[in-house]
Amino acid sequence: MTETNFERQKEEIEALTSIYGDDWLMISDHEYNINITLENDQSHGVSLEIILTDDYPKDGPPNYQISAPWLKGESRQKIENALNDVYLENLGESLIYLWVEKIRELVQETLETGNKSPSENVSSDEEFCFGDEDIRLAQLELTSPESIEQADDGSDWECPVITSGEVIVDRNSRFVGHIATVLHVKQTKLMLSSLKENKKIAAATHNIYACRILKDEHGGHPTFYQMCEDDGETHAGSRLLHLLQIVDARNVMVVVTRWYGGVHLGPDRFKHINNCARILLDQHGFIRSKDEKKGPKSSSGGKKKKK
Repeated sequence: MTETNFERQKEEIEALTSIYGDDWLMISDHEYNINITLENDQSHGVSLEIILTDDYPKDGPPNYQISAPWLKGESRQKIENALNDVYLENLGESLIYLWVEKIRELVQETLETGNKSPSENVSSDEEFCFGDEDIRLAQLELTSPESIEQADDGSDWECPVITSGEVIVDRNSRFVGHIATVLHVKQTKLMLSSLKENKKIAAATHNIYACRILKDEHGGHPTFYQMCEDDGETHAGSRLLHLLQIVDARNVMVVVTRWYGGVHLGPDRFKHINNCARILLDQHGFIRSKDEKKGPKSSSGGKKKKK
């Protein structure tokens, strides 16, 4: 396995653990399972087992197994076809979050349309059976979405409205996230300057950030202005940006401030950084599935000043 694939898998797993919590289970160092349920119907769950391969994500998809005793026939085939479509639309990119949310979406659709098999009332805690026929693979040439720098349009921009989250404390280290809707890279600088007007934030050990701004979406292939900063916490910024990419967050900047408490936290520090960001992204409507077009709940993106 190449180092690039290994590192990308590691970052994706950290993000998924942060997003799904106890529903995301580690079976081995390359196998994971997630139980996908609906808030209003816990009896029709789907168990998705992911088997990471050496080629994933750059050169191929992971293997997977779907288990749902109630899901039969056309409904099952529809999900399998949809996962293949998601893969083809995101060649070379992280897929697992997109797959999970696509399955959730289709399960909801199946239940709403009443397209359920006669055996649908099998208890959700019945032992799942995994078969080789559930393993799906695809082999295609891969490309990556474009990521480019944003040009200066000569306009003045206001500082966006910033919301800060709850403080996470672990062994005297403190973490707090800050989020804002941003439409231009100039606003990222204004956001950082505004935050650092607070002396405690300015004196923090690290102010890690990532932003992702939609440029255009021609032909269904969006391009983004995106950037990140570790601020001395190696790889933290890129992992934060990876979280934004996984949940397809758009027009947003997240800053996570950390005050070191004197005790090394190891990998836990990345978990806390991602959790600070994920909670805010969720609260403000930035976490969305591939096909959702709704924007964030916050409408204060910082409009241009009139000249």
